[in-house]
Amino acid sequence: MVWQMIDGGVTAPLGYQAAGVTAGLKPSGATDLALIYSEVPAVPAGVFTTSCVRAACVDYNQRIVARQEPVQAILCNAGQANACTGLEGWRNAVECAELTQQELQIASAVLVASTGVIGRQLRMDLLRPAIPQVVRALRRDGSESAARAIITTDLVTKSVALSGEIAGKNVKIGGICKGSGMIHPNMATMLAFVTCDAAVSAPVWQEMLTRANAGSFNQITVDGDTSTNDMLLALANGQSGMPMITELDSAPAQQLQEMLNAVCQAMAKQIARDGEGATCLLEVNVAGTADVASARVMARTIAGSALVKSAVFGRDPNWGRIAAACGRSGVYFDQTKLHIQIGEFVVMTEGTPQPFDRQSASQYLKSELVQVFVRVGEGSGTGTAWGCDLSYDYVRINAEYTT
Repeated sequence: MVWQMIDGGVTAPLGYQAAGVTAGLKPSGATDLALIYSEVPAVPAGVFTTSCVRAACVDYNQRIVARQEPVQAILCNAGQANACTGLEGWRNAVECAELTQQELQIASAVLVASTGVIGRQLRMDLLRPAIPQVVRALRRDGSESAARAIITTDLVTKSVALSGEIAGKNVKIGGICKGSGMIHPNMATMLAFVTCDAAVSAPVWQEMLTRANAGSFNQITVDGDTSTNDMLLALANGQSGMPMITELDSAPAQQLQEMLNAVCQAMAKQIARDGEGATCLLEVNVAGTADVASARVMARTIAGSALVKSAVFGRDPNWGRIAAACGRSGVYFDQTKLHIQIGEFVVMTEGTPQPFDRQSASQYLKSELVQVFVRVGEGSGTGTAWGCDLSYDYVRINAEYTT
């Protein structure tokens, strides 16, 4: 399938508006309340944190998605996570959804998301007056303002949009996300919101999102901490005019899956590159395992290794740390088949160390993108994971986060 990158983020697909305003939740005074709105009811899908300590918004959204209720909006606040907040936190999440629904004058459901400091009740005295404000601010070019409003320790906003032809119609998918720290597989805090103007049945759309997540957000790691608030939400409103996709193995479904995979991977890599204190994006490619799941596990283990990440930051081509991470990944392989390559530098093959130019390899580790290639046998399994280096600034940022 041929598709192209376009501008517009979540407002690139037909029938969507977005906005970001200041409610006052962030001490900095930056924008902190975002709204994504579909002009018609949309089919929702979601993937959520596997943590048993979950924010109220996670439990609330899971219920709506499970019931396959039509959804028309996503409201997200930054600055307060509304996690570990008990019954009051649940009531506040419900109230935010209901207030947004009333202001938009819609019957369809509203999903809610929060990010920020854990253990503090939402400042409803600030959110109540801000919700009408963000509704009034909705624009068809408002994606960037929404992307800016959802970030916390992120250094940059993160968005992507694609356009392609499916079943004779131009179909667009857009997304915005946030995430810089507390990022690890199992819905690696990150939030991601995807909009699409294709027509898809709820079960198919959910399965497509689950598959896209498996090869993207669940393959990134910054610091090994799974969040209480992680979620990936997607809306499909059918405004492209294409026929409804009801079969997962149909050609239109496969084409849409390809676009959705690309959008999710692009956002996942943006999160990994913007890891707190990071100086580069680390990409780990594993091949030769018995299956894809094993390759993905090994790639995540390498990308998440504190020793590997520290070596990359120190520009030290210490490939022994990569070999050790492979061995402890839980994936069995014959170590005499192990091949490791850092960029273009082959450092081990057939389980035997190889001579290489350490100075040049060290220089390579200063690149914006550092790639590691591992092969452990002749199996058909392949997998990729993304992470970043571990710098002094990571500790500084997180030591000062609430103070």
